Amino acid sequence: MNLAEELKARGLIEHSSTDPEKIFSVPRTVYIGVDPTADSLHVGHLVPVLLMKRLGDAGHTLVFLIGGGTGMIGDPKEKGERVMLDEKTVAHNTRALKSQLKKILGNASFKMVDNADWLMSAKLIPFLRDVGKHFTVNDLIKREVIKKRLNAPDESISFTEFSYALLQGLDYLTLNEKYNVDLQIGGSDQWTNLLSGVDLIHKKLGKDVYAFTAPLVTDATGKKFGKSEGNAIWLDPKKTSPFSFYQFWLNLPDAGIEHYLKVYTFLSLLEIGALIELHTRNPGERQAQETLARLVTETVHGPAATAQAAATTDALFGDTPFNELSRDALQVALAEAPSVILAKKDIADGSPLAEALVAGGMASSKSDARRLIKGKGISLSGQTITNPDQKVYNGDFSNGYALVRKGKQGVLILVLK
Repeated sequence: MNLAEELKARGLIEHSSTDPEKIFSVPRTVYIGVDPTADSLHVGHLVPVLLMKRLGDAGHTLVFLIGGGTGMIGDPKEKGERVMLDEKTVAHNTRALKSQLKKILGNASFKMVDNADWLMSAKLIPFLRDVGKHFTVNDLIKREVIKKRLNAPDESISFTEFSYALLQGLDYLTLNEKYNVDLQIGGSDQWTNLLSGVDLIHKKLGKDVYAFTAPLVTDATGKKFGKSEGNAIWLDPKKTSPFSFYQFWLNLPDAGIEHYLKVYTFLSLLEIGALIELHTRNPGERQAQETLARLVTETVHGPAATAQAAATTDALFGDTPFNELSRDALQVALAEAPSVILAKKDIADGSPLAEALVAGGMASSKSDARRLIKGKGISLSGQTITNPDQKVYNGDFSNGYALVRKGKQGVLILVLK
């Protein structure tokens, strides 16, 4: 199976300016652009970034463009104008994204550029003559996002956002002239912007260059992964902790899990097929989700953080005794799970478990807590509790901690001080 066939089999090609077989018949210099509209990438960005890594592994030359110039404007979105960022914020975001990309790509060979280097010094009249001349308003207003904005009764679009496609076209032209870039990739929502550069280079230089897009990845509700959708899972550990990142993948439903394995991991298609077969035989073990969570978290956060996230997950929700957690994994658990502090003097004669459940938000009231206990929905340190008057004693703690579980997903850590 050649590269074009594998990308198709993985569902990584949605639009292509020509036959992918032709595109990948020779080595290419390929680029992707990311605007620094936030100080972190999210899992929606990860698909094209990992796609670039695949292309690099196949022998193509990689160029990553950070939109320090276009980020001052932002591409049009379906509803409302983007909030304009100041130069200081864009510069901060640019540094953060460069650091993230370097971490994810590891030892891969690539060049990183910033379009602020040419866009911020561009002169208006030459830009209009050399670039604007090759774009028609007739064509621009047919583009889906612009058309939606123009047709919506309470919407409009500024000339600033309207001109974004011209700037992206200039990016491709500049990279072609400077670095011989002849392939651009991106998400499918960027398709018409990608074609802007393809057309501009053909008109100005008489060259054939290419573009293709990967499908946008969506969540269980059909929304794309992205900050504008309000469901972003960030790659920055300060925004989304490695534990929460791991949990996101682990808790994905079965629907779509094979596709996620194809686009987010470097497992071979044969390995994915075998894993899905095992998963289908026993979906309760969630082998596909566990593999996906481990591999993607390792890619973004590294093996150590992944091991901690996995160990913490198994102690909170699985079979590993909570008192066997390492010190580092315990700190992760305390940071991620709700907890209640109990004073040693207050539990000398026992402290009502129902009160702890209410204090930790596991029950809405003492009567609710008692109902949960009577229904065998609560366990303490691995033992199912059935007595609604159950008390917590010093002996229930190990190394100062005790784990309360509610069903399969609810957890509460009791901390003895």
